Amino acid sequence: MSAHESQSQRGIEAAGDRSIAADSIGAAYSGDVLPAEALYAPDKVTAAPGTSNLPPATLCLGREEELNWLRGALTSGRAEGVIAQGGAVHGLGGIGKSTVALHYAHRHRGDYTLIWWINAASPDEIETSFTRLTVALVPGWAATAERGAQVAWALQWLTWHPGWLLIYDNVEDFDDLAAYTGALHKGHHLATSRRATGWPDNIATLTLGTLDPDDAITLLCRLVFKASEPTSRQWEEARSLASDLGYFPLAVRQAGAYLAQNRGIGIDAYRRRLGTKLAKAAHGVDAQRTVARIWDVTLQTLEKHAPLAVELLHTAAWLAPDGIPHTLLAPPGTDPDDAAEAIGVLAAYSMVSDTGTTLSVHRLVQTVLQQLQNQDSEQRQHLQGRERAERAVARLIPDPGEDPPADSQWDALIPHLVTLAASTPPGHQNAALADVYLIAADRLHDQGHTARTIPLMEAALAECDRVLGASHPDTLTSRGNLASAYASVGDVGRAIPLMEAALAENERVLGDADPTTLSTRNNLADAYRSVGDVERAIPLMEATLAECVRVLGDTHPNTLTSRNNLAGVYQSAGDLGRALPLFEATLAQRERVLGHTHPDTLTSRNNLAGVYRSMGDVGQAVPLYETTLADCERVLGDTHPITLTSRNNLAGVYRSMGDVGRAIPLLEATLSQCERVLGVLHPDTLTSRNNLAGAYQSAGDMERAIALFKATLAQREQILNGTHPETLASRNNLAGAYQSAGDMERALPLFEATLAQRERVLGDTHPDTLTSRNNLAGVYQAVGDLGRAIPLYETTLAECERVLGDTYPITLTTRNNLACAYRSVGELGRSILLFEATLAGCERVLGDTHPNTLISRKNLDCARRAEQQRSIEILAKYATVKPPLESEPQP
Repeated sequence: MSAHESQSQRGIEAAGDRSIAADSIGAAYSGDVLPAEALYAPDKVTAAPGTSNLPPATLCLGREEELNWLRGALTSGRAEGVIAQGGAVHGLGGIGKSTVALHYAHRHRGDYTLIWWINAASPDEIETSFTRLTVALVPGWAATAERGAQVAWALQWLTWHPGWLLIYDNVEDFDDLAAYTGALHKGHHLATSRRATGWPDNIATLTLGTLDPDDAITLLCRLVFKASEPTSRQWEEARSLASDLGYFPLAVRQAGAYLAQNRGIGIDAYRRRLGTKLAKAAHGVDAQRTVARIWDVTLQTLEKHAPLAVELLHTAAWLAPDGIPHTLLAPPGTDPDDAAEAIGVLAAYSMVSDTGTTLSVHRLVQTVLQQLQNQDSEQRQHLQGRERAERAVARLIPDPGEDPPADSQWDALIPHLVTLAASTPPGHQNAALADVYLIAADRLHDQGHTARTIPLMEAALAECDRVLGASHPDTLTSRGNLASAYASVGDVGRAIPLMEAALAENERVLGDADPTTLSTRNNLADAYRSVGDVERAIPLMEATLAECVRVLGDTHPNTLTSRNNLAGVYQSAGDLGRALPLFEATLAQRERVLGHTHPDTLTSRNNLAGVYRSMGDVGQAVPLYETTLADCERVLGDTHPITLTSRNNLAGVYRSMGDVGRAIPLLEATLSQCERVLGVLHPDTLTSRNNLAGAYQSAGDMERAIALFKATLAQREQILNGTHPETLASRNNLAGAYQSAGDMERALPLFEATLAQRERVLGDTHPDTLTSRNNLAGVYQAVGDLGRAIPLYETTLAECERVLGDTYPITLTTRNNLACAYRSVGELGRSILLFEATLAGCERVLGDTHPNTLISRKNLDCARRAEQQRSIEILAKYATVKPPLESEPQP
């Protein structure tokens, strides 16, 4: 055809055997058998619907927001791909990157023509995954093709066909992906990686955090208990374990599988030995996929390229997980730039989170690193990390005679001292830090954070025992202080035995009349009181008072304190007849000896007002509270702790009178001052917040009450721990607020969980436990389940009468509630007997005009009227039935 002919003039002709004519031909085959490349050409091969190499889907909880974000990012066309990387929890292996990617793939399987999972740890492994794609699509041709040809074929296929999804798992270096993400544009690229930095601008990134606490607990329970419903205690144990695991997905899965396999090991037992369990996998689970092993691989990689980074990480493992200053970590003589670069490497591998001046380490990483390893080099690194951390902290403490650290420096240092003390290995010695631990403990105690002093006091006592001996006066004082700290956080299981041992040792070494001995005896009696053991508390407190009077004199301040405490024990036992005159006598003596405005005198006046309130005598309680508050404000100032307590108590009595109009503004002002003076998380602030929530509840403002109760509970869990008595009280109060709001679905499980925790922590017969049992029975009654309510009331009442006595407040309350339950089922005879006994107890202990006495009298009257009405109805029924006529005898 000549060059000047137009296309319209051209004719398309073919002549001869097997001739072909066409306007345009790419490749033509006219033989009897087509060559292999024609049958397996990438553009001609189609993938069967649903083609993929995805592993089975696993349980994925709490990632809905991330999954929706992924879908939006991949389908918006804004970026070439999405890299799912860690960041909020440092992108550690096990954060759930692969799980999220896998769940996304399974969820949207129908939206893609093909989904292929690629192991992207190295370029060679990426190519291997592509060869497997070729084998899946053209197995016959791939069987004889070389590796390079298989990779090329897979890439050509992806170039020709749209609608696929490639998932690159565990990317170490983005450069390994550049050739693929840059050349393949007809589908989606999704990658997972530990690397937090180094990604191109055209790659959108998703930062994964740990699981939501509720999702982590749910996942753990599903894995451990399968389809069974966990008990309240098991749920609480799961909550504690999930918290210790930092809500870390792989750690939760690992624990769940292990516990499901080893049924003889409970959740709490696993938690107590957590450090030794993190390297153990259940049967059938890849041992290389444990938390400890995955992080060990990362550390081995870092050791080759950045040994200083590994050294700093081992040092950080022994410090508080957050707010670790760069300057604290760097060894003496280290170039600051070298230290900064080492920290940058750790951040790049998501082993730490770095702000530029401080860094944070996930506490589970710390737990793993603190465990002794089998290899000598790792064990040496482990021990050296502890030693470096101790030396780093010691460098910040000036020598005697030098200016002490500023308050801000102490506040920054104390978290690291607490962490070091809490993680002291058995037999470890460091006398140099013992004094620093005690100084830090004193500061925390003065700030109201006694719970945080316990690790410091434990470490200091161990050093005193080792250096000074068990009978040295300083050791005895240290032991007594630790026991008091245990008691202050409600850990009476450790406080009482330690106090008993300390008292015996004090009596032997110092004598019965030594002030330290008397103080220890007083503290032990108070610990007995706190667990409701008034039978041991009262005689011991009485003996202590008698000894104080004999040794110190009747009006010595310590004697007056002992008398005040004995009155408090009588009040706790419900014996207001003995408590009242003793409080009155103590107040009179303090006014005479110390003066009317001494803080101890004001405390006595406040205590006496409290007894009046307990007796229902608000006519005396309110004026005394009001004058005490006025004196506190005038003498001590508006924000003194005793002033705040007095204001809180006055608001409490207003609330008990039903005068929430005066109670709420006073509680709001008190809370505001507590937050400003003591801090948002001080225990007294939390108490004030709890009381304000209770006032809102009394006023019927359930929305504000529940929100404040929830906030207080969360803060107490954070500051005091999940099983502190005040935390349990907050949980009980929140359940009560739900009940008041009519939300029984949330109230019932919370009451059940609180009861289980109190039984485990405080014991079956502690007053708080008995109160919880009474409250749970009340919920059963409220939902109409009297079959469970009445037996629970009956057993609770029997325990109250046996342990606390007939007239203890919770005994009277439970007896009244059981009487109401009997009345509800028509057992009026039994109901009346209980109402009569309750009224007699209230009149004897509380007086004729106490609100509870009035309620009890009203209940008894109602029951008697109901019994009379029933009798009338029965008589009326029989009166309307005429007896049959008798037949007269026949003559």
